[in-house]
Amino acid sequence: MHEDIEKVIIVGLRTHNVEKSFYEDSMVELARLVESAGGEVVSRVDQTLRRPVSATFIGSGKLEEIGRVMEETGASTVIFDDDLKPKQAHNIESGLGKGVKIIDRSGLILDIFATRARTRAAKIQVELAQLKYTLPRLSGMWEHLSRQFGGAIGARGPGETQLEIDKRTIMRRIATLKKKLEKIETQRRTQRKGRANSFRVALLGYTNAGKSTLLNKLTHAGAFAEDKLFATLDPRTRTYRTPEGVKILFTDTVGFIRKLPHHLIESFRSTLGEATEADSLLIVADATHPAICDHLKVVDTELQRMGLSDASKILVINKIDIVDELKLIELEKAFPDAVFVSAKSGNGLDCLLDNILKGIPESATA
Repeated sequence: MHEDIEKVIIVGLRTHNVEKSFYEDSMVELARLVESAGGEVVSRVDQTLRRPVSATFIGSGKLEEIGRVMEETGASTVIFDDDLKPKQAHNIESGLGKGVKIIDRSGLILDIFATRARTRAAKIQVELAQLKYTLPRLSGMWEHLSRQFGGAIGARGPGETQLEIDKRTIMRRIATLKKKLEKIETQRRTQRKGRANSFRVALLGYTNAGKSTLLNKLTHAGAFAEDKLFATLDPRTRTYRTPEGVKILFTDTVGFIRKLPHHLIESFRSTLGEATEADSLLIVADATHPAICDHLKVVDTELQRMGLSDASKILVINKIDIVDELKLIELEKAFPDAVFVSAKSGNGLDCLLDNILKGIPESATA
């Protein structure tokens, strides 16, 4: 059964301006991303440099080490924790030999998103992000053909011709996808206008914080929830009615992650539009994660980019059912204004609902 699982070597570069704890958390997260993509991490290679090497990112000596590790483990895929320039990826592939799959963090996240996309909108958004990611990397793909015909001005080899064709094809496809997304966003805006008389709550947070599980518990939504990074991509809006008849609309959104590819943020703007028009934001964080503070910083940074720094927010510390008492006390001291819940058991949800209800104006009716 394990023969079909792709064996992966993960590679990280820690520069001198990066704290060791941040680097370690990022590498652990990369391993989880590999698992979420269906691969198996068989080895890890670390490099420490003042700055990345322009040609191979990690240096020729470390590249040779990766080659030896590949022979020892039988791995054929190497995944880097940072984005690689097209030239670096090409040089690394040349150094390790043809047939070796070289992937960077953005490429891996895009691959996971592609497997998670279910709705038409999500599939279009992922394809758009993939094409934007691929476009600047085309030159490296065709460079070997162009070199066969020399570099003289006017000596256009088949590689360069094919490059131009591919670029035009991709640009046309990007334009088509953008038009499709504009139509979907127009439909979503119309839907949101129809919800204007309801109190709207958006769930945001770092990936795998338990947003979908929380949505399910609050509204019995039946949204897909799994202990994987980016288990869900599509926004889900579900209704909750208070005993007094007030309607609250809860919307689950795509999770954030450090080093999230810029193309994905751009492509998923319409999805995150649910958050920009919400009356309140639930910022969900994982109580069990040692990097909870870093995760909240990532979310805060993205909220700033979305212009939501001043939005009404409730911090929700989730998964308290699986942390010990001492850890819980530490978290309560660190986040005195947070609501502590277990989306799995339902513990603390009454308190969360009370906090949400306090923010609903009296004009909101069923």
